[in-house]
Amino acid sequence: MIDMQKILKQKEYSFLNNNNNLGDNIILLGFGGSYAYGTNNEDSDIDIRGIATNTSRNILTGRDFEQVVDVRTDTTIYSFDKIVKLLCSCNPNTVEILGLKPEHYFLLTDVGKKLIDNSHLFLSKKAIYSFGCYASNQLRRLENFTARNTSQSQLEKHILKSIEHASVDFKSRYFDMPEDSIKLYIDESPRDDYETEIFCDVTLKHYPLRDHKGMLNDMGTIIRQYAKMGKRNEKAMVHNKLGKHMMHLVRLYLMAFDILEKGEINTYREKDHDFLMDVRNGKYLDDNQQPTKEFYEIVDELEAKLDKLKDTTDLPDTPDMDKVMDLVEEANGDVVNKNVLPY
Repeated sequence: MIDMQKILKQKEYSFLNNNNNLGDNIILLGFGGSYAYGTNNEDSDIDIRGIATNTSRNILTGRDFEQVVDVRTDTTIYSFDKIVKLLCSCNPNTVEILGLKPEHYFLLTDVGKKLIDNSHLFLSKKAIYSFGCYASNQLRRLENFTARNTSQSQLEKHILKSIEHASVDFKSRYFDMPEDSIKLYIDESPRDDYETEIFCDVTLKHYPLRDHKGMLNDMGTIIRQYAKMGKRNEKAMVHNKLGKHMMHLVRLYLMAFDILEKGEINTYREKDHDFLMDVRNGKYLDDNQQPTKEFYEIVDELEAKLDKLKDTTDLPDTPDMDKVMDLVEEANGDVVNKNVLPY
């Protein structure tokens, strides 16, 4: 068992006490990465993730330090205000902080515990978009790096899937429209350099132009991200870490299923441990150290299940922001009241 209290006393972690935004403002510290998921091995580094309230001065002046990142120790501490924004979008890297095993929190104040106890407030159908996009990007990186060169037609399918995930978030950001107002599909392309491409059928009447432009910009951003991805991935992964990247791809789906089916954040994958470790340790790599056909079939099944959960999950479309703001008001109010002198 790792003695985190002893480790945190080491010199390289002194910034936790010396940084003006941290120190007594920290409300939560816990494991991140492989130790948080239960997929660590003897070579795994210790990642720390945490949350700190803003100072009373920052709260009263509307400032926010947002986050403190220490690369040397692989530590990231989010401000309370920033973590709330990320949690409301079901950002996978931050949602997992609220779902650790109890013994994986090595600092937890009453405010931090209250945030964990109210984690359900942040769960919504936005998880379909956030986890789905992360998983799609991870799959694209995997295919781009390995010998399984992604065809142009297959890439179009990835792009369309990412746009479909993103569209879940459109309801909360843009003016409402009938479900069949924008239909996206793949068909044979008239371009010489494309086999197929994404087409759209649009039927909109009396729709705000700025909202329409916003949606088109979001879709365009996804397309541009995929165009850039191929250029940067050659340096992003190495063969001896391929199993780890494959494992994280699967883990993203499994965490999303818990959120969408059970309304639970289960970061530590106890029931999936053996399966995830098999993936990490290379069970689904062939003799050439490439992902097997069986692995891609597993991913296809996971992706199909995520698609079905769009229609079956009981989660709301978006978080109840009134309740979220009640939580923020209470936490920030406690900080200010402790530091305001009586008349």
